[in-house]
Amino acid sequence: MRAALALLLFLATAHAAHRGKAYVREKVCQEYRMLGKENFRTLTIIANSRKYSNGTFEEIGHLVREIVSLAETCCADGVDPSCYDAGSTALSVKSCSADSPFPAHPGTAECCAHEGLERKLCLAALQHPPQPLPRYLQPSDKELCQAFRQDPREFADRFLYEYSSSYSQAPLPVLLGSTRTFLSMVSTCCISSAPTACFLKEKLERKTLSLLTLTSHRICSRFSVYGKDKVSFSYLASLAQKVPIASFEDLLPLAEDAAELSSQCCDSVAEDCMQKKLLEHTAKVCTALSAQDGRFADCCKGKNLMENHFCILALPPAPAPKLPEASEPTNKELCGKDGALHATRSLFELARRHPSLPDAVLAKLYDSSGKLRGECCSTKDPSACLDSKRKQMEAELPPLLEKASQLCGQYNKLPFLEFKKRMRESLTQTEPEASPAQLERLLEQRVSFASTCCLPDAPPLLCASKV
Repeated sequence: MRAALALLLFLATAHAAHRGKAYVREKVCQEYRMLGKENFRTLTIIANSRKYSNGTFEEIGHLVREIVSLAETCCADGVDPSCYDAGSTALSVKSCSADSPFPAHPGTAECCAHEGLERKLCLAALQHPPQPLPRYLQPSDKELCQAFRQDPREFADRFLYEYSSSYSQAPLPVLLGSTRTFLSMVSTCCISSAPTACFLKEKLERKTLSLLTLTSHRICSRFSVYGKDKVSFSYLASLAQKVPIASFEDLLPLAEDAAELSSQCCDSVAEDCMQKKLLEHTAKVCTALSAQDGRFADCCKGKNLMENHFCILALPPAPAPKLPEASEPTNKELCGKDGALHATRSLFELARRHPSLPDAVLAKLYDSSGKLRGECCSTKDPSACLDSKRKQMEAELPPLLEKASQLCGQYNKLPFLEFKKRMRESLTQTEPEASPAQLERLLEQRVSFASTCCLPDAPPLLCASKV
């Protein structure tokens, strides 16, 4: 199995090296011959389930069958090279037909306006954004074995699809390792004389890899939406809320290290990039912050660094400490060469004073800050422009920050039913003119936002729209 994984990773390297050239015959045929039909098919299921994470099992199945059939027919020795070109052209025509059985994508129509190779390359570059929340729920051991015994191949295909589309942003080597060990566990334990003990042992052995899959999917989902600079800020703000006594100078290097990890490993096909860098990063966080915060010290006591990292991610914000009023950056500083750094420091000070502010609100403020500097610093009178914008923000921002802080603060402190009850009481007072139906709609909006976006691993795309 180890050799098969190495081959799959070699294939992944080829994918990365030829990104945007998915229809090049030589590359596909080399991969098909190296891997053999079954391994090629497995990777095709994983790759397309990740790529089209909103596609149905049936749609992915259609696509996989076509791709494998094309490789099987046209990569055989002695077959005319035109076989592959003709087959891939037919595949692109089928993708563009009104009754296409392949995963739907909003960009398909634009690609189909092109012809020939341009159309194929355009279709190959399409992919769905990450799922807001992983939807894969592992069945019970008994259910797993029933499905496995009924049809082992169908079971494996459906698992590969569900798991890969749920954790589509986890790096390919992590996903390959995780799916491989899961299927190995099921095939071993379902024929074992003591399946319960077997599953317990195997799950314990898989625990680190399972945590790595979940964590790396979260990290890389955020990176795919935010990009490197914004990921650095998001992580900085999160640490500022968890350890508000720590200084900007303490936390900025950790945030930059986390962003560097994302940029190096999320698209990497190196087998251990994510695990190695994440463990190194966790060690740095533990060294820097254990002495400053007892909760970090507790998380860092464990011998398993992956579990320690997961523990740190799950820490709720700390209560806001009494801090002196933060000094605002001057207009000259904001428009100087270190303007972005001064703006980030200002938002850091805001985050540590408002520990319940959700990431989605802070991310909006980060975007607004960059936009404001972009608009004002290029004008003839940057100071006048910044002063005007600042007055507007001073009028509009405090109510928004107060509302978001209160909402997430209550959600994180109260049991869910108590939180909902308080929300209903609050809305009844603040919206006396609203009808019962309107109140219920407002309540559901607030509850939906809080239950999704007040969490440490809140999905960035979904929460940006809810803000």
